[in-house]
Parts: sequence; structure tokens; C-alpha cells
Amino acid sequence: MSDRSQLLATGKSFAFDAETDAEFERLAARYPIRESMIMPALWLAQQQQGWISAETIEYVAERVGTYPAKVFELATFYTMYHLRPVGTYHICVCRTLSCYLRDKQEIVDFLADEAGIRPGQVSDDGRFSLEEVECLGHCGSAPVVQINGEFYEDMNVEKLRALLTTLA
Repeated sequence: MSDRSQLLATGKSFAFDAETDAEFERLAARYPIRESMIMPALWLAQQQQGWISAETIEYVAERVGTYPAKVFELATFYTMYHLRPVGTYHICVCRTLSCYLRDKQEIVDFLADEAGIRPGQVSDDGRFSLEEVECLGHCGSAPVVQINGEFYEDMNVEKLRALLTTLA
């Protein structure tokens, strides 16, 4: 099923809550061209909902005053937007050369065994999701793992095992 089909199949409505709506309006005042608010609006929506649904795309398009296709283009182009639900702990493992050469695959294999997930999957209990991503910008301290936006450098299986036990 394509990302677009999955997005359209959700059948749930979306709207900013009062706090997110106030932040949207505060930010919108800074953008003289309203369409420039697409990415910040998507980010706000994802912070509120945890991911970007088809309904979210339609809502953002309406709020920004553009076409849903334009919002969809941005949401599918940038990897920072999640087009399907992710785990409570969204784990990103860098897959580029520095991390690859420093055994990032051992980390991915460990997560497959330990949490039962492969890249693109969410664990059965919903705690973890795994994504292999392009460069996270910490090449000098590879391999790097990002969990819910926090970076962990010079990562290896032992360090990751210890880190996972600290997550509530």
C-alpha cells in the first residue's frame, strides 16, 4: 500500500488543540508568505499527534491556504515527518558511510533481535520503532543513534542495551 493510500485510509479527523493553534498563529505572524508555514505547521501537527495523517495534510493545507498536494509533497520529501505512527521511542540509526564503517549494522541487527523490529517497523507493544536515516551529522563520533530527537554518539550494542533499559 502506498504512503498516500495509507494516509487516506485512516478515517480520523485532525485539528490543532488550543495550545498548538496558538503556537501556529504566533508563528504565522512571522511569515509574510503564508505558504511558508507548511513545514512549521506539519511539525506542530506531528508534535501534537505523533505522525502526519491524510487528515492532517488536508487540515494543514486549509490552515495555510494551499493545496493538499503541496503539503503532501513536503511531508513525503523530508524524512523528519512520520507518515505512519511510530513507537513511543523512535530510534533512528544513521546508515551513511562513517556509521556503516563503524558497525552500525550490528546495532540494527541487535534491535531486530532485542526489540523484534526491522527498519520501518514498530514493535508489537508499540514501544519502539526503527528507521535507518541519512547522515545525522555526527560523523566524527560514529556510529550515531537518535532516539526521539536525542543523539547518542560512539554507539555500540552494549551502550544501546544499557540505554534501552533506562527508557521508561
